[in-house]
Amino acid sequence: MFLENFFDINAIIYTYPLLLDGFLLTVKLVAVIVPAGIALGTILALIYALGGWFTKAGFILYVDTFRSLPPLVLLVFIFYGLPFLGIQLGSFASAVLALVLNGSSYYAEIVRAGIVAIPKGQWDAGRATGLTRFQTIVYIVLPQAVRNVVGPLLGNTLELTKATSICSVVALPEFLRTAQIAQSHVYNPTPLVFVALVYLILLWPLARLVSRLERGIATH
Repeated sequence: MFLENFFDINAIIYTYPLLLDGFLLTVKLVAVIVPAGIALGTILALIYALGGWFTKAGFILYVDTFRSLPPLVLLVFIFYGLPFLGIQLGSFASAVLALVLNGSSYYAEIVRAGIVAIPKGQWDAGRATGLTRFQTIVYIVLPQAVRNVVGPLLGNTLELTKATSICSVVALPEFLRTAQIAQSHVYNPTPLVFVALVYLILLWPLARLVSRLERGIATH
């Protein structure tokens, strides 16, 4: 009875095309939001490092705001609230915007912390060779900063990937949403169990890698 309800192979075979579409959409989401979030977060961290008090204040406001807002609340506001302002975004665009805003705030703080941790001597060495301040941070400081925070960066990527599951609330047919639809077709939770196992198999190695990197940083 337990196997028939939770591990019905026939249910997976029957709903496989639907689940595959949802999985591919989730992959597409991740392929967009992770690079965009990293790029925006890095740009914000560079602005913080190179700017004055005004840009630093703007950075703090951005990071604190979007780290404080739950991504689900942000997504619901963008999808259901912005139309009242005349801004209509589809499910995919709303999901991308919400997750990029949320993810980039964490990426920005991680990269900023990495930049701040680089000794002042590295900046001075770059300037001594004739590099501008911008060239020094891009060619000397930033590569070292990113290398030092690769564990937290991967950890945030893991969390951002898992956050794609909230997109089901705006009827975006990502992996979890298609599993819910598939469940209604076969009248048992096997598709949901299947999705959970796929997430576990794909993300567990990344979680282990993050743990090893963080332990490595802690021992140095």
